[in-house]
Amino acid sequence: MDDARISQLFAVNVVGAMAVARETVRRMEAQGTGGAIVNISSAAARLGAPNQYVDYAATKGAIDTFTTGLAHEVAAANIRVVGIRPGIIDTAIHAKGGEPDRADHLGPAVPLGRKGSADEVAQAIVWLLSPKASYITGTTLDVTGGR
Repeated sequence: MDDARISQLFAVNVVGAMAVARETVRRMEAQGTGGAIVNISSAAARLGAPNQYVDYAATKGAIDTFTTGLAHEVAAANIRVVGIRPGIIDTAIHAKGGEPDRADHLGPAVPLGRKGSADEVAQAIVWLLSPKASYITGTTLDVTGGR
């Protein structure tokens, strides 16, 4: 990996997420009604993604840390901050990385025996944003099929 790739990954995955959260918190605090922020991490943050995507995994580890810290900073304003950590999900990101069939190949090794879908990740996000998750903050939910 070269410096340009590392810089780009951190700019998009970390700096971008932090800037969006900053502006979101400002607006939520101004409204005074609280709210919820869901940051997108990855199971790679826990697994390290050695020999393939370790730089990507490092950015997602930063998101996990940011999620925990920001949640503590804004809880008094009734703002919840949580994360989602998707695993092997059937999306176009694998093709972009040069392995279009990656999810198909890795899915059977997941404890549930299959790849996940973007809809399954979206449903977890919707739940975390809902009043049903109103006592959840400062944590990251694995949506990984047990991986």
